[in-house]
Amino acid sequence: MAKKQSDRRQEPAGSAAGSREQLIEALNGDLSREYQAIIAYVVYSQMLKGAQYMTIAKELELHAKQELDHALTIAKQIDYLGGTPTVEPKPVRVSSRAEEMLRFDLDNETDTIRNYRERVRQCEALNEFAMAEEIREILRVEQEHQIDLATALGEDVPPASKR
Repeated sequence: MAKKQSDRRQEPAGSAAGSREQLIEALNGDLSREYQAIIAYVVYSQMLKGAQYMTIAKELELHAKQELDHALTIAKQIDYLGGTPTVEPKPVRVSSRAEEMLRFDLDNETDTIRNYRERVRQCEALNEFAMAEEIREILRVEQEHQIDLATALGEDVPPASKR
C-alpha cells in the first residue's frame, strides 16, 4: 500500500527529528539569501552604468532568473520536509559605485556557496540524497556566479572556506 504524502513528511523519532528541523531552518536561511540575490541582481543590473559594465549587467539579469529557480527549488524542499518557506529576504546593500555593488554580490555568493556546501552535508547525514543532489546543482550555478563576479572585478575567485 502506498504511503500518503503527509506520511512521508512525518519526522523520525529521536535526534534525527531535531536535525530535520535544523535543516528546515537552515534551508529557510538559504531561501532568504536567494530572495536577497534576486533583488540585488535585478537592481544592480539596472544601476550599473558605462561601457565597461555592459557585459556584466546582462549577466546579472541572467543571474536574477537563475536565483529565482534556486528559490523555487529550496522552497519545494522546505515544503517536502514539512516546513513553511520564509517570505523574508536578507537585507540588500546598495551603492552608487559599480565596483562596490559587484563586491557585495561576490561576498554574498561566497557566503552562499559555503552555506550550500554545509547543506549538502546535512542532507546526506539525514539520508536525503535526492535533496543533496538538487542543492549540488544550485551550488554549481552559484560557483559560476562567483566566477563571473570575480572576473568582472579582475580578481581571483575567493575561497568559500574563509571567514
